[in-house]
Amino acid sequence: MKHVRDNPEPAEPAEISDRQSEIAEIVRTNGFAAIDDLSERFSVSPQTIRKDVNLLCSFGLLRRTHGGVQPASPGNLVYGMRRVLRLTEKRRIAALVAARIPNGASLALSIGTTPEVVMQALGDHRDLRIFTNNLHVAMRALDNASFEVTVPGGRLRHGDGDVIGAAAEAFFAGYKVDFGIFGVAAVDEAGALLDFHEDEVTARRAVLENSTQSFLVLDHLKFDRRAHVRGGHITDVDAVFCDRDVPAGIASFLAANNVSLETAEGTEP
Repeated sequence: MKHVRDNPEPAEPAEISDRQSEIAEIVRTNGFAAIDDLSERFSVSPQTIRKDVNLLCSFGLLRRTHGGVQPASPGNLVYGMRRVLRLTEKRRIAALVAARIPNGASLALSIGTTPEVVMQALGDHRDLRIFTNNLHVAMRALDNASFEVTVPGGRLRHGDGDVIGAAAEAFFAGYKVDFGIFGVAAVDEAGALLDFHEDEVTARRAVLENSTQSFLVLDHLKFDRRAHVRGGHITDVDAVFCDRDVPAGIASFLAANNVSLETAEGTEP
């Protein structure tokens, strides 16, 4: 008799279109968007927008209201919802990062959906030593039997599946790795790195301070987002990986401080 698992593994994140991704970001940023306004913005019919919105609502990203749509929850989208946004762009970024990592290297990966996609892109590497405070990243790493995976002890945050706070800081401080890889919630026009919670900043800075080379991975929409907890500057890292060109002011900061910038626009994911 064939055994059926009571709790099957979740499916891979579904792919959504660029328009659908942008709709989700518009609604998240503004708090509400009318169907007719979205229809005019994207030059498509209201019926097409409703189909887009219905799909995003089925993923738990948005919630329908009278005449429009609003975020399903306030603040930052929960982890499982963020995984479906801009997945193609994240895979392109991840491919660039993976090309910079040699076999046998040690890596610290912090929280965020893009670091998880980076971990997936490293799947064909050999003998990596992975240190992470995110269980999604750790489970990706365990797909490769040659990888050694280490995680901290502590209380897991619901949804995101990570350990943050003092436990994460002490964990990363106990190692010195070749590469530190992390994302960020937002970057302002002055280059400040921003997150939604103080503990997220603490974990990110712990990775930065205990890595020989630090890689910031982010998509271009992070330069238009808003978050309120400041933690470092974009020039603190050794390399920035983005899906397309960054704003001119940010590019000037990076060039003046000898920070490498790699963009993935036009590359294959």
